[in-house]
Amino acid sequence: MVTIILLVIVVALVAYAVSIYNGLVTAKNGYKNAFAQIDVQLTRRHDLIPNLVEVAKGYLAHERGTLEEVIQARNAAVSGLAAAKANPGDPAAMQNLSATENSLTQGLGRLFALSEAYPDLKANTTMMQLSEELTSTENRVAFSRQAYNDSVMNYNNRRETFPGSLLAGGFPAAEQLALENPAAREAPKVSFT
Repeated sequence: MVTIILLVIVVALVAYAVSIYNGLVTAKNGYKNAFAQIDVQLTRRHDLIPNLVEVAKGYLAHERGTLEEVIQARNAAVSGLAAAKANPGDPAAMQNLSATENSLTQGLGRLFALSEAYPDLKANTTMMQLSEELTSTENRVAFSRQAYNDSVMNYNNRRETFPGSLLAGGFPAAEQLALENPAAREAPKVSFT
């Protein structure tokens, strides 16, 4: 009888440990999925920028430095996204992605500030459509980033709290995606009115 009770207790403990392990795996997959949503939105953002720069080139020919800066920042952000996509949650990859996206946001801010001085550019239908799409994408990026950060927090909580911490040896901490510059936390202001 004692053997049966001990066997039931051991089976219950093993089942509980498996449940905890599966919860960690599920949470890890959840934040990876949430990062995939960020990837979709950032890729959309990166794809819009060359079109925006092309439209602006004709009007801002003497502002070539700003246009080149935006393209360089966009290319760095694409590379940062590729590195983060290879290992979502990795602290170094997330910090690099944050830095490159922050730089891109600042470059776009300068581009839009310059465009305010050119009435013909502000009135260009293609520029207005691209700007509206970019603003919409910025909002989607913000929502995706929030969902990702919530998933990372859930995962990290599961791996750091007892009893999950006992089984979390093979589950490294995940890094949230946060912008370093508080001013860059807002979507670029786009106003062509």
